[in-house]
Amino acid sequence: MKASIVIPNFNGAHYLESCLDSIRKLNIPVTSFETIVIDNGSQDNSLEVVSSYAFGIKYIALDTNTGFSTAVNVGIKASSGDFVVLLNNDTEVDAGWLEALINCIEQDERIFSASSKMLRFDERNLIDDAGDQYTALGWAFQRGNGINQERFNHNIDCFSSCAGAAIYRKEVFKKIGYFDENFFAYMEDVDIGYRARLFGFRNVYCSQAIVYHIGSATSGSRYNTFKIKLAARNNIYVIVKNMPLMQLLFNTPFLLLGFLIRLWSFWRMGFGRDYWEGLKDGLRNLNKLERVPFSYRRLNNYLSVQWKMYTGIVEYFYNKFVH
Repeated sequence: MKASIVIPNFNGAHYLESCLDSIRKLNIPVTSFETIVIDNGSQDNSLEVVSSYAFGIKYIALDTNTGFSTAVNVGIKASSGDFVVLLNNDTEVDAGWLEALINCIEQDERIFSASSKMLRFDERNLIDDAGDQYTALGWAFQRGNGINQERFNHNIDCFSSCAGAAIYRKEVFKKIGYFDENFFAYMEDVDIGYRARLFGFRNVYCSQAIVYHIGSATSGSRYNTFKIKLAARNNIYVIVKNMPLMQLLFNTPFLLLGFLIRLWSFWRMGFGRDYWEGLKDGLRNLNKLERVPFSYRRLNNYLSVQWKMYTGIVEYFYNKFVH
């Protein structure tokens, strides 16, 4: 078994059919991959939708909504493939998508993950996500979001892969750990990509692996109280988990500036209190986290990450104001 496609689902029956239809049309032998749907306690007819497909889909039903991180961990551990592909239910994949991801990750054993070329579902000439980036300001962002897709036809290293449509080398999870279930949802893919980089692995963007993504299907909207609180809390988690003390102190001025700008921005949008509560929640729950142990042997990896966070600032503002 070459690859296992893991689809987390929560009340997403109205999206699943389109997603599974596109998987059925992949131009790769059905014997070379499996599809696993992890259901997070849905109350709709998701099971009936999955059961209507003739090609074998493994359906694992969880009793409650455990969140993205727990659901995909269940799927990863239940998978049989050499590689695990995580896919949101609100997507349609191109026929060559899976083959492109496999070809990309097989190019180098140091590649932990490869992110798809995610295009907006209703504006298919525009990028939704071309690999996630992270900055010294503590901001994660979707590379290329809203920019014409023709400008992103080259494979490059990215900070982390968007778990909405990405392939992962399964054996590496045993070395660096699985998705952190304390996150529940949002930023967990940045966290594991960060962790992989600290261990010397690469995350890359695969321009040939095309996916059409609706976005925010489960949370309901791009900005809402639930999402903003979780993302703010998890932003604290990413920083504290992965930065050793000296790096954290070095980056404190950048991080404080980043948090203040975000607080001001969300306040203007009417979500300032939600963002503030999320930050406080993150600081209150630091004792739950398992930090990545610092090692001098990985010093070059820390320096590489720091440089990537600096260049991420430049790329963020270029994408936002220049592109």
